[in-house]
Amino acid sequence: MLTSKQRAFLRSLANSADTILMVGKGGIGEQIIKQADDALTARELIKGKVLESTGETPRTVAEQIAESTNAEVVQVIGSKFVLYRKNTKDPQIKLPK
Repeated sequence: MLTSKQRAFLRSLANSADTILMVGKGGIGEQIIKQADDALTARELIKGKVLESTGETPRTVAEQIAESTNAEVVQVIGSKFVLYRKNTKDPQIKLPK
């Protein structure tokens, strides 16, 4: 579980991050989950966007992907969301205590 301080730190890092995950009308399939999982392993922090054609709220999509990948939802703003999962083998982001 992330503290509010850690969440704020991750949000600040996410500001400059590129959106690398797009969820469209196909919804959340195995391909999206695998893409998110691979990206979380490589980067720890990823930004995604939910297109209007999805028919689901960005919050719902973010929570479903987070649950499937053992990640945490850092934030959801508009159609974008940010997920975080610590890479235990090769951590890149040092979280504040």
